[in-house]
Amino acid sequence: MNLEQRIEVFAKLGEFLKQFSTLKIEKVNDSEFNTLFFDAFEMQINRAHEFNGWFNKPNVLKAFESWSKALSLENLKKWTSNYTFNEAITPKNVAIIMAGNIPLVGFHDFLSVLISGHHVIAKQSSNDKHFLPLIAKFLEYYNPEFKEKITFTEGKLTDFDAVIATGSNNTARYFEHYFGKYPNIIRNNRNSIAILTGKETQEELEGLGEDIFQYFGLGCRSVSKIYVPKDYNFELLFNALYKFNDIINYKKYENNYDYNKAVYLMSLFKLQENGFIMLKEDESFASPIATLFYEYYDSFKNLTERLATEKDKIQCIACNENNVNFVKLGQTQHPELWDYADGIDTLEFLLNI
Repeated sequence: MNLEQRIEVFAKLGEFLKQFSTLKIEKVNDSEFNTLFFDAFEMQINRAHEFNGWFNKPNVLKAFESWSKALSLENLKKWTSNYTFNEAITPKNVAIIMAGNIPLVGFHDFLSVLISGHHVIAKQSSNDKHFLPLIAKFLEYYNPEFKEKITFTEGKLTDFDAVIATGSNNTARYFEHYFGKYPNIIRNNRNSIAILTGKETQEELEGLGEDIFQYFGLGCRSVSKIYVPKDYNFELLFNALYKFNDIINYKKYENNYDYNKAVYLMSLFKLQENGFIMLKEDESFASPIATLFYEYYDSFKNLTERLATEKDKIQCIACNENNVNFVKLGQTQHPELWDYADGIDTLEFLLNI
């Protein structure tokens, strides 16, 4: 199976996933793929919250929708055109230890290993272990050569040549100890932030709301902290965020809101809140669920220079100022195939192991 054939399979997967959108779930035809897979995917989407309470249906569909757009033939060709693929190489076994904080969070690594021509040994998180095996079955049906390229395991990892592992700061140290002698990419905690100038429109601030609330703020690309200029008018932000007020009706989110609010009040912390999110002035990057940290800045230039020194803690920066290193407000949850986690080029790594 050459690169062109692998691209074809994933483009077909992208077309299939388009049937599961946030607007509706609709079978567009009675193809053999839909006959075999559509009902299984729909059932798993509807049942996802039973296995992980944070995987409500809108968020699962949002993940499917995002991947359906990313996996276009055009995007796959654009992504892979920047690399040199040697089809004569002997495929390596690449172990992937996946996180489970948001739906299909490990899919990009899974895709990268297979598109590079290697074999994947996937060790999934117990929080997100039902979608990827379904996707694997789809790939294997479309091209049976994938059957020998995909393995799922719940036990100890063996017979691998390289490792891609994602976890917390604590598990990253564990990964370094056990996998340091192998070619590896080891990721730990990172957070995303936003820089506001006070010139944002209502629409742009609503986009920031998507960055904050999508996946309940559990993703590494979820904005957990904002930087605002002195004398910033928070009323502008609260007005724009009001469209997301229904999030408080989700019980797990509400419980976190109530708990964290009680902790803050007992600790006499000063808060700004609107009934579904709390704003707390704090220098840290990682904020608890239902909390958005903020920090004032005097100079935009000085702030960006300071943040550059802490880039190993930051996944992405959302800001509408013209800077190649920024992501536009509202776009943090929509990475392109070439937007790599932690800024590490996964495909380049895989093509050189």
